[in-house]
Amino acid sequence: MPRMNNNGYALAAHHYSCTLQRPLTDDVVLLHGWGSSSESWSPLIPALQNIANVIALDLPGFGDSAEILVFDLDTVIDLIVQQLPKKCVLIGWSLGGMLAIQVAAKYPQKISGIVTLAANLKFVANNDYETAMPVSINRQFNESFANDSQTTLKLFTGLLAQGDANERVLSKQVRTLAKPEKINSNWLQALELLGVVDNRTAFTNLKTPGLHLLAEKDALVPVNAKQSFAALNSHQQVNVISNVAHALHWSAPELVANLISDFLLSAAQPILDKKQMAHSFSRAASTYDSVASLQREVGDALLQKLSFAAVDVVVDLGCGTGHFTPKLQNLFPKALVVGVDIAEGMLQFSSEQHPQQKKWVCADAEYLPFADNSVDIIYSNFALQWCADLSKLFAEIYRVLKPGGQCFFTTLGPATLHELKSAWLQVDTHVHVNQFHGSEFLLNQLKQQGLQVVDFLQKPEVMEFEHLSDLTRSLKSLGAQNVNRGRASGLTGRKKIQLFKQAYESFRRNNLLPATYDVFYLTVKTP
Repeated sequence: MPRMNNNGYALAAHHYSCTLQRPLTDDVVLLHGWGSSSESWSPLIPALQNIANVIALDLPGFGDSAEILVFDLDTVIDLIVQQLPKKCVLIGWSLGGMLAIQVAAKYPQKISGIVTLAANLKFVANNDYETAMPVSINRQFNESFANDSQTTLKLFTGLLAQGDANERVLSKQVRTLAKPEKINSNWLQALELLGVVDNRTAFTNLKTPGLHLLAEKDALVPVNAKQSFAALNSHQQVNVISNVAHALHWSAPELVANLISDFLLSAAQPILDKKQMAHSFSRAASTYDSVASLQREVGDALLQKLSFAAVDVVVDLGCGTGHFTPKLQNLFPKALVVGVDIAEGMLQFSSEQHPQQKKWVCADAEYLPFADNSVDIIYSNFALQWCADLSKLFAEIYRVLKPGGQCFFTTLGPATLHELKSAWLQVDTHVHVNQFHGSEFLLNQLKQQGLQVVDFLQKPEVMEFEHLSDLTRSLKSLGAQNVNRGRASGLTGRKKIQLFKQAYESFRRNNLLPATYDVFYLTVKTP
């Protein structure tokens, strides 16, 4: 039941349970935009239910929530906070997005993540913030609504779709959101509140992980507001979705759902312990090549994509045991080929196995020790998935590549070792399998850092093992152990191991146990 505040008001809350026994992220709370209700989230709720419990709130005076005396910022924020779980992710569209930023700024201990859709930092422009709706247009709309609310509401639903690539279809869809019979005094008060809320300070100080989606063809929020977001808080992710209007989650629900899901899973996943990871790979240096058949096959396929005639500098990023470094040298005999890896043990092994290669560098891919515009080609096979901060990683790749330089890399997607992950989920809630980003998140991160995607291929590769112990031994020999913070500490009990083995047996086909690798092949370049 909704909790009542001192004045007896409460927001209507619609609950949607997660389809998983154990949600993958904190509860998600949805805040809709002006002129609509929690029904406006219907295109996204099924996808969000796949990873979390979902609570869709009706703002005061909208949907099933009762009208309140005064729709002011403090009162509305107080009512929203009363309905929040102990810890949650806030997702807001338009007005709901602006309110979400206010809640996250005032109650950071309750918010683990924030996502806004088509929400500006200021809805109405002024002298020091021009990337917003002009004052005259805002005043005219408000006066029109005050004089003829039903006609103005109908015009507003048109603005939600205006400019969209599929404007006619989208317009028919969002028209159903308008409920003229629900109009009350809070609707005009909410419009007036939109005119005065200024989120710039709140956004600047925001420490909560955030994703902010803007629509390229938005008739209400100028797309160049992105520059203000980036200037005020570089730690917040800001993405622009092409050819969509203000109702972006109705226009492109699958894309928006994927971006949000990837962000939530990325924010929720344990941070990779890089020191432990480097140590793990160093210890595996002498055994890696004996079990790396898939890595060799994929790496050779990636080599076939390289197409430069003459280059000066080539970097084998995440070179491991150096298997591909001399192959790169043979492809580019006149170039300086540098093997880079975070694991000192791997580099020591590489230098011993390939003494003809003289240049090996121990470095983190997110902090490359190369000058700006100094590298022609970066080759990286099955290494970049171990980087925790993709924006930092791709910014570094962009920085060191020469204009027109290219990066050829393979990485792993979220379906990697899904059999292993599924089997452990039936045993406990610990993190047993390293988690990887989805394609939408990856491609958008590349785009945000200015890298152009030349080629993208997703190809599942399935290895088969007679015994489960063969699979786990292979992973250990590769050094690809679970290095996430939040993994189970200490030894796993015999009973849990037995339950895990029984769960994995359900995947056995033709007397063999599969292990799927979700492989991404990418070629990107600088402009």
